[in-house]
Amino acid sequence: MTSPPTALPSVPGLDVRVEDHVGWIVLDRPRHKNAFTGEMLRAWAEAYRAFQADDHVRAVVLTGTGDAFCAGADLGDLGQARSPLDSRRLMTEHVHPVARAAEDLAKPLIAAVNGAAVGAGMDMALMCDYRIASDRARFSEGYVRVGLVPGDGGCHYLPRIVGRSRALRLLWTGEFVDADQALAWGLADEICVHDRLRERAGEFAATLASQPPVAVELIKRAVQAGEHADLRTSLDLIASHQAVVLATGDSAEALSAFRDKRPPHYTGA
Repeated sequence: MTSPPTALPSVPGLDVRVEDHVGWIVLDRPRHKNAFTGEMLRAWAEAYRAFQADDHVRAVVLTGTGDAFCAGADLGDLGQARSPLDSRRLMTEHVHPVARAAEDLAKPLIAAVNGAAVGAGMDMALMCDYRIASDRARFSEGYVRVGLVPGDGGCHYLPRIVGRSRALRLLWTGEFVDADQALAWGLADEICVHDRLRERAGEFAATLASQPPVAVELIKRAVQAGEHADLRTSLDLIASHQAVVLATGDSAEALSAFRDKRPPHYTGA
């Protein structure tokens, strides 16, 4: 039995929708380089949670409009902290819920980086499982250039993606990395001609959405757990996941379709 469609948030600057089995989050403040407001942050986290709860959604794409992916926070909207405690609360209660919701999303999360991803905007892309970069994309952990430390997970994600020394270089300098360099360093997983970016992201998301949903989610969970576990723990976990998957109707359907040489039809059960 699948869950009913979940109500999606609707706020200015954030377009959240479902097309077929793919959830879309589109940052839509092009005049502000898609810098996010506090209202957008709350809806962003809510969208991830809604997609996780909706069995109809099997993959999620995050992208932007205009010539930027995301310039980070709109500091004018979020306001200035009056004390260290205010600053901490601003981060933990308003910014960090997006990272926590992304971590809780067991479905594939794809970033289609259409332009500059700067500061927290770059961190939002790093939270994703797979990054497709436009040939016009650029990445910068620009915090240091305005006297700040990375506030949205950059110090966590970046070393895991590009290695410690390259991460420190990018964090210490705030320099920009173009699409080709991003691909070489693993910041981007593939590069796409700009005008085809959203189409390519949709195609890839649809491919993932066509796979057996339970298996896809448990693969992601196993990889996440494996990043913090020893081999024996990972093997023990995957043995349990395999038992769950084998008990699903989708597992039987996959084998039947393979034997019959026909496309499979998965229900998520």
